[in-house]
Amino acid sequence: MTEMPPSHTALDRRLCVAPMMDWTDRHCRVFHRCIAPDALLFTEMLTAGAVLHGDLDRLLGHDPVEHPLVLQLGGSHPDRLAAAVKRAADWGFAEINLNVGCPSDRVQSGRFGACLMAEPALVAECCAAMMAVTDLPVTVKCRIGIDDMDPEAGLDDFVDQVAAAGVGVFYLHARKAWLSGLSPKENRDIPPLDYGRAARLAGRRRDLAIILNGGLDNLAAVGQVVPEFAGVMLGRAAYRTPYILAEITEILFGRAAPTRAAIAGLMADYADHMTATGTRLHSITRHMLGLYAGQRGARYWRRQLGEEARLAPDAGAFIRAASDQCRLLATHIAA
Repeated sequence: MTEMPPSHTALDRRLCVAPMMDWTDRHCRVFHRCIAPDALLFTEMLTAGAVLHGDLDRLLGHDPVEHPLVLQLGGSHPDRLAAAVKRAADWGFAEINLNVGCPSDRVQSGRFGACLMAEPALVAECCAAMMAVTDLPVTVKCRIGIDDMDPEAGLDDFVDQVAAAGVGVFYLHARKAWLSGLSPKENRDIPPLDYGRAARLAGRRRDLAIILNGGLDNLAAVGQVVPEFAGVMLGRAAYRTPYILAEITEILFGRAAPTRAAIAGLMADYADHMTATGTRLHSITRHMLGLYAGQRGARYWRRQLGEEARLAPDAGAFIRAASDQCRLLATHIAA
């Protein structure tokens, strides 16, 4: 278990990294923390049942460097969600987030995720049950709507009902979730994002913190929406081109962006520690493939960390050598 952060510390949600299944595990989160010291990080979604019956060391274990860290839960039974929150109480999370945004078939079959947007009263009941057993903020991640739901009246009704239960923070993915007729992959691009609808909600409910999510994959896009929202949340861009987190951090927090070599060095130290306790190096380096995206040496870096890491005898030295080679490649080509 990790040490609890101070309970009085207010969370800064100006920059958040979205919870992503099979992506944002503990190694990915340490990597993102090395890049963006001020970002709010999220666990992968965990079902209430998994937390109640699973191995907590495996499910909830994390490095203190990941703080502040949000635990995202999935479920639709208020009593089970409350019990899961109580079971996770000693693991040092800064916030509890309920997933009401994932459109996958697996999630729908368990009656949680985006399908719950059709049941705002139930979502409000779930949140109230969780708030009754914790002093941590309980928040919701949702879409602007699902299927044929009216994105104006439907979203307003959903947010108003859930906010009435005491939820003050909504992470809003500005794209409708289609629960039938589109695959989750297709739903990443269809229907179009609607930042305008998200902004209207933020303007109407200025008493709430609305954090915008969806399609924010470059600095220009982030810069355009920052004034209208309490924060931004990046998902695929944070994973595929992670250095964007450092660039956004520099803009939002005035913190000088670390070099890619410095980030690689921090992760080399982390890899030395983790592999000494039995972690496979590839479990760490698979999250780092995008560090040099758009830079000279990016292809070499991806090949080394994606293919050669499985055979590397010395974890930290391997990462440092790959980073040094990228620097040399960039210097040689520039010269």
